[in-house]
Amino acid sequence: MGFLDKFEKGVENVTNRAMSRFSDDIEPIEIASKLRETMDKRAASFARDRSVVPNIFRIHLTPPSIERITAWGQDEMVRQMEEVATSHAADQGYSFVGPVEVSFLVNNTPNAPAIEVESSTRRGAAAPAASATASPAHPIVDINGQRYLLTGPVTVIGRGSEADIIVDDSGVSRRHLEIRLTHGNAIASDLGSTNGTFVEGQRVDAVTLVDGNTLTIGRTQILFWDGTQNSGVNG
Repeated sequence: MGFLDKFEKGVENVTNRAMSRFSDDIEPIEIASKLRETMDKRAASFARDRSVVPNIFRIHLTPPSIERITAWGQDEMVRQMEEVATSHAADQGYSFVGPVEVSFLVNNTPNAPAIEVESSTRRGAAAPAASATASPAHPIVDINGQRYLLTGPVTVIGRGSEADIIVDDSGVSRRHLEIRLTHGNAIASDLGSTNGTFVEGQRVDAVTLVDGNTLTIGRTQILFWDGTQNSGVNG
């Protein structure tokens, strides 16, 4: 079984199964463990029952390990490690303030540790919901089973790379709609999209969302929660 085949069952396999070694000393499971350890060490209490952890991770590895990752597919490894971080945050009740980003860098320093994880926090308009609970100040949207906590005043959703939340749907415009948080309300506004924005089946230009609304853009449904109707939705 190849490296990518071993990843097909998801992050649980990454963290719980023995896998091919990057080198004589480094395995993917060790990188995942170091990533979780870094999150635990950097967790900072932000409010009652809420701890914020870094969302930017730069993983420094030896040249042979970087070569193996490149050969096996660095994009896939990045995706899986981002899932490791998101899953661990959900398990531990951590929150992010922006999207999770993982990158791999080569460490040419003599006698450097086999794995070094450099972490930082970068605020964004949306973050993986993890264990967060929906509120009017920070609603949650669910897009294709992926939940996002809206952490900024304006969140743009669309197909283009410039969007805060990117949707893989050819029926969605590059900048399709925005959700603007203001005075405890969430206002969804179509940004001149080709196919329009629909809320509860009705095409809208702009509308104030309520807890439990369903938005449709292209072939994609977006579920919206702000916790005001006791939906009990959390990450």
